[in-house]
Amino acid sequence: MRVVDTKINGIKDPMGFSYPIIKCSWKVVEAKSRYQINAKIVVSETSVFDKILYKKEGRDLNCIGERLEISLKPQTRYYYYIEVTGENEEVVRSETAYFETGKMADSWSAAFIGMKEEDHFHPIFFHKFPTQKKVKSARIYVTGLGLYEASLNGYKIGEDYLAPFCNDYNSSIQYQTYDITEILKSENQIEIMTGNGWYKGRLGYDGDVEYYGNRFLAIAEIHISYENGSKETILTDETWEYRGSDIEMSDIYDGETFNHLLWGNKENNAKPVEVLKESNELKAMLVERYSLPVKVKETLAVKEILHTPAGETVLDMGQNFTGYMEFLQEFSKGTTITLDFGEVLQQGNFYNANYRTAKSRFIYVSDGRKEVVRPHFTYYGFRYVRVTGWPVEIKKENFTGKVVYSDLDIAVTIETSSAKLNQLASNCLWGQKSNFLDMPTDCPQRDERLGWTGDAQVFAPTACFNMDTRAFYRKYLHDLHIDQLQHDGAIANYIPNNSRIPGGSSVWGDAATFIPMTLYEYYGDRDDLEGYYPMMKDWVDYIIHQDKENGEEHLWNFGFHFGDWLAQDGVTTQSMKGGTDDYFIASVYYYASVLKTAKAAGILGKETDMNHYRNKAEKIYQAILEEYFSLNGRLTIDTQTAYFLCLKFDIYTSKDRIITGLKVRLKKDCYKIKGGFVGATMMCRILAENDMEDMAYHILFQEGFPGWMYCVNLGATTIWERWNSILDDGTISGTEMNSLNHYSYGSVMEYVYRNIAGIQEMEPGFKAVRFAPQLNAKLQYVNFTYDSISGKYVSNWKLNKDGTVTLYFEVPFDCTAVAILPGTRGEQVKLEAGTYEKTYRPECDYRKLYNMDTRLEELENDERAMEIIKKELPIAYGLIQSKNPENLSMSMNDLQFMTFMGFRPEMVQKAVEKLSDLI
Repeated sequence: MRVVDTKINGIKDPMGFSYPIIKCSWKVVEAKSRYQINAKIVVSETSVFDKILYKKEGRDLNCIGERLEISLKPQTRYYYYIEVTGENEEVVRSETAYFETGKMADSWSAAFIGMKEEDHFHPIFFHKFPTQKKVKSARIYVTGLGLYEASLNGYKIGEDYLAPFCNDYNSSIQYQTYDITEILKSENQIEIMTGNGWYKGRLGYDGDVEYYGNRFLAIAEIHISYENGSKETILTDETWEYRGSDIEMSDIYDGETFNHLLWGNKENNAKPVEVLKESNELKAMLVERYSLPVKVKETLAVKEILHTPAGETVLDMGQNFTGYMEFLQEFSKGTTITLDFGEVLQQGNFYNANYRTAKSRFIYVSDGRKEVVRPHFTYYGFRYVRVTGWPVEIKKENFTGKVVYSDLDIAVTIETSSAKLNQLASNCLWGQKSNFLDMPTDCPQRDERLGWTGDAQVFAPTACFNMDTRAFYRKYLHDLHIDQLQHDGAIANYIPNNSRIPGGSSVWGDAATFIPMTLYEYYGDRDDLEGYYPMMKDWVDYIIHQDKENGEEHLWNFGFHFGDWLAQDGVTTQSMKGGTDDYFIASVYYYASVLKTAKAAGILGKETDMNHYRNKAEKIYQAILEEYFSLNGRLTIDTQTAYFLCLKFDIYTSKDRIITGLKVRLKKDCYKIKGGFVGATMMCRILAENDMEDMAYHILFQEGFPGWMYCVNLGATTIWERWNSILDDGTISGTEMNSLNHYSYGSVMEYVYRNIAGIQEMEPGFKAVRFAPQLNAKLQYVNFTYDSISGKYVSNWKLNKDGTVTLYFEVPFDCTAVAILPGTRGEQVKLEAGTYEKTYRPECDYRKLYNMDTRLEELENDERAMEIIKKELPIAYGLIQSKNPENLSMSMNDLQFMTFMGFRPEMVQKAVEKLSDLI
């Protein structure tokens, strides 16, 4: 038995973070015991625990988040360990972990420093200082604007990239805390290099420059403790100097120019810094960091070097990702190397016109030195790199791709019998890696890269499966709430909200209620929910207020909404909005958000609020029924998305009528995806949870447009913004709004995890789960692992050649589960911690591919099936060969009744009998 994955507030060994509440979590693995009979948390200011500050123990200590009541001191490291006792008298202690505070309420003695106003270049602020005594420990508390990198004696300080990250710099500025003990020498030089970033670079659609500020600035304090007990502090002040760096240009969108010859014919002498007049005002805005580290998380080798028809040299990384390229150079003075970044080739040539105005370029000018080269203050979303100016033959090993995203732990592994589904799972995860860079962005490559709330909302459940997102979303929701407080409760469409409009669209703004409740379901943290509750309440109160202003009809039938964004049933398939009424969608989400707020109030013991919002939700519910349903219960909005919404949020007078209406609608739509960001993202899960699991499988595995496998077949390595971002012939469908790395439609993986693999939480934080895998002949096996906050769950299933089924489940320590055995009419097995394996013969033969409900399009790629159809139903064979979507959507059951076309029931049944033998 081992205690692992100890975290404070969802972060491993956090240093200098904000700790409004301290929550400790851990996991127990490799245990012979099934459950906990005691747990103990011990906290000390020393690593040998000779001075115990805090101790807490008992049977009910909760591994998913135990609150520590400690009065924290500034600039202090706290050590802790967890000890767990199992019912078999196993006792195990974790390795010693720590968390460290920043300056907290301690005042800043340092000042913000900058350049003289007449200077307009990227500076390096620097200072020399000695340490003549033996150093015991040293910390630097530092930040810079727009972005900064600090180094000491030539060594980069910390692993952070793009610090201090993306924030509302009008409200606060994060500073970072780093341990520099090991890189101090007797004589030292500290340097702080700055770049533009979000603070003073180009930002958002309007191309705002200097949206938050217009000066490069830095502030730092180095606190040194010596072995003899004395202390020393080095501060940014008027004694510091600056000179120009070799960064000629930096920009999040356009890239970076690193020019070692920039100062060749110009003076670049050291100058005394200016202490900012507004230094005290800015210091009042400094806060401990709440952003996770953004760092190099993985490296990628060049997959292939391409020589294009246009005569270009292009590196194919084999994977679309976010980060930068690093290379070793030792070329002669004046050599200029240019890297351009793109997501796709066109006619075999380099292409990035879909980046719109973002130049996405890195330029390096050599002065003859040998060095490892990388950009410092930008990032790129790309798969392909065009290399210009490389003076010799390029080799793969010359370049390395550095994958950059927030320091998040991957929580899932999935492997199935379908290579295409495996690729889709990879695409989804890479889309999340690419866009979880300090905030959940919509895309990482073009002139946008904003924290769109609609994308974040629909993807959050999948994101929480894929990664431990506790600290990441806490930062995002904090920033959302900061903006919300400036707009009377409205939630921004995206952050940073430089649009100068409040936001307030349904689905997008509903991130304020949906994401907090998703986090509670996955992580079970009541304290976090308490922190998010004011944002939830302010959001629904904002809608309620707008409702009253517009006549209090208990409907959200006013204002602008994005609706079912990028759906296929709009005026054209390229329309921004789908065919589902915006105000119906808005009213449904109005109801759902009010209901979620009522549920949160109940969890938090806010009974008055709970009753208030429940009553309000009931009025909205009734108003929706009166406005959008006929007297006999028929939904008057006949779109896929409308039916999905009613089923997801239980809005109907007759569920059977909704399901019947949905089935008719699907048939009319030739069983093709018609929904967009609202409908398509929930489609498969709603089908699977309403006795239409075969249809869910069919939609997931559809090869044609629009669909997930269509994108996979065209070589996607991430999720696309549009179903047809790339057309059948490999050409890009347009440049105005066409990202090849947009995670929203990756939301389908929640269906794969919950329904196909079948792991569903029964208690917040996955302390108890339901195993309910849905088997289908389209897959021969699924192996799925979810490392939840409570521990690792495994759900594996396999269709054996003899028609039996093998199930394998794992339940982590101190957790329980209920397994619903497929093909047994709901037989349940209660499970405790440990492993469970069962092979049995289900009542249905899951190996069988075809039955009376099989549609013709499901047969066209199976040569065996087509031989049977050609012989037994030649008319059906002709229908398939026609490629007409309406013909292909016909089921074998439909054909029975088409006597006018020459079909006879007995002919169809005979064909189906033969088809059913295919496995």
